[in-house]
Amino acid sequence: MGDDAADNEARPGRDRPESSSPDAAPPAAAAPVRLRRSEGRSPRDMVISLLVLLIPIALLLTFYRVVLSGDAPITVDPAATIQEAQAAAAFPIAVPGDLGDDWHTTSATWRKTVDGSTLRLGYVAPDDDSALVIESNVPPEQLLPAELGKEAKPRGTVRAGEAAWRSYLARPGELALVLNDQQRTIIVVGTAAPEHLQTLAAALV
Repeated sequence: MGDDAADNEARPGRDRPESSSPDAAPPAAAAPVRLRRSEGRSPRDMVISLLVLLIPIALLLTFYRVVLSGDAPITVDPAATIQEAQAAAAFPIAVPGDLGDDWHTTSATWRKTVDGSTLRLGYVAPDDDSALVIESNVPPEQLLPAELGKEAKPRGTVRAGEAAWRSYLARPGELALVLNDQQRTIIVVGTAAPEHLQTLAAALV
């Protein structure tokens, strides 16, 4: 045991790790891995990937628009609403004639108020703009400002069908044709072209 103690004293710190010298160089950082040109994605590969995504989308849109008529406006049947208005017998109802396949009926409402009753028929014209037929026995001095705007101004007379209609500049972007008699007022108003508004007016009388 004396020899072991002497040996331990002679070699202090035998089991301790050797400390590094302050002048020792730090380990070199690992060089970043770089892909060779042949291993990276070229612009051509990116274009091909985009085409793979875009071609099915384009085909689906084409099928939706052409086969399913996805761009066509939603069409409603106004027959029940027109029958309700006729049954109320508040005033003679002008029933629109056949306008052709380029016209689409998009809304139909019949409403009674203390001031009178009103039938509204909404359309999309062949130019894809809107047109609205309003038939009402509400007094014209109340009806016209409410439907055409307080700033509406008459422009003259337009012949549509067998009747002479009063033409108005209505709200911005809208034209209107107005037909008055003792029992009712008929208004054709919208952003559709003037010739389409005249076609719609002519179909009413």
